[in-house]
Amino acid sequence: MTRQARDGTFALMFMVMLTIAAGNTALQSVLPALGRSLGVRDAEVALAFSVSALFWVLAAPFWAHRSHRHGRRAMILLGLGGYATSLVLCGLFLAAAINGWIGGTAAFLLFIVGRVIYGTTGAAAPPAVQALVAGSTTREERTRALTLLASAFGLGTILGPALAPYLILGHIGPVAIGLAGPAFVFALFGLAMLVAVWRRLPDDRSDDTSHGAANAYPSIGGQSSGASVTAAIAPEGGARIGARDPRIRWWLFVGLVMGHAQAMTGQVIGFLVIDRLGVSPVDALGATGLVLMTGAGASLLAQWGMIPLLDLRPRALVLVGLALAAAGCWATGHATTLPAIATGYALASLGFGFIRPGFTAGSSLAVDASLQASVAGKVTSISGASFVLGPSIGIALYGAGHALPYDAAAIACTAMLPLGWRALRE
Repeated sequence: MTRQARDGTFALMFMVMLTIAAGNTALQSVLPALGRSLGVRDAEVALAFSVSALFWVLAAPFWAHRSHRHGRRAMILLGLGGYATSLVLCGLFLAAAINGWIGGTAAFLLFIVGRVIYGTTGAAAPPAVQALVAGSTTREERTRALTLLASAFGLGTILGPALAPYLILGHIGPVAIGLAGPAFVFALFGLAMLVAVWRRLPDDRSDDTSHGAANAYPSIGGQSSGASVTAAIAPEGGARIGARDPRIRWWLFVGLVMGHAQAMTGQVIGFLVIDRLGVSPVDALGATGLVLMTGAGASLLAQWGMIPLLDLRPRALVLVGLALAAAGCWATGHATTLPAIATGYALASLGFGFIRPGFTAGSSLAVDASLQASVAGKVTSISGASFVLGPSIGIALYGAGHALPYDAAAIACTAMLPLGWRALRE
């Protein structure tokens, strides 16, 4: 493959990853407004998040081990096909409720079915994309290329919520589209990517031994930890390590607590904006998108700018991140204006942006080379599993008091500080 062909393939794979992340987070950003507009309970909205994340976590390792056997192109097409199909179905179910053809609860139950399709098949694309890029780069180029590829997920978490408010459509004939618009528009993006992959990528079954790795669920606030890149570079079939191994257990525990704190606070932010600003669900979309975009930008600022500049060790990253996240969560929960909510959420996201690579690197540095793939797999599982129960826990706390999810997250991060000081070892 020529250099120009490799660059073109990488650009296409970057857009595939970006599209998947942006479409998923765009839909997540409008779901609180959709739920409130259709009279659906907040808990049912959280269930839609959780079910999709659960199936992704279960399916991701399955597809990661089959990308080489069935061909990377076939797996990418499967992932994009599931992504587009899911969004079309979700859009149709939501539009049916918007037009009064079915009730809001029925629409969300059908919506969950569509999300199951995404969670089950969408996870096939990222490991295949990784394997394709790894197979077309030299050993020296591979880490940089895969890291840049992983950044597409982070960029998607910014672009999705930022674009969603502008994709609220009007009527097509007598049919109102409204808040279902982002689902249909990103389904078209997914179909465009599917056609591009089908036309430009040849069948690549068994042409090399490079492999991909399971990726964490692309969610609001769920920027890449880098663990998937480590697993994709490490040799397959290496030694295994248990999650309770004393070398890594406290790193993983901090990551698990941090992940749930981030999932709780991120998934209820749309409801908080609606209730604190006292505006209609539709009018709150722009403000919600601004808050989510600010948070995602702060997290990426930490990972791309501040961490390389400060050159902190993993333990210091975790401790600094926990302090920032605790302060930011408390500030968000008690904010009453849009600037205050956005500032508090950005501070919390900045802290989470320090913690995620901190606990990932700490876990990695705690073991030798033969265990890197096993540790990276556990880090990825924890990052994804946090978005299975985290949203439902956050919604349950929010129902009892609007500040409670943020207070609980602040308390959890504060409680982790003395534990991290004593237990984390590099």
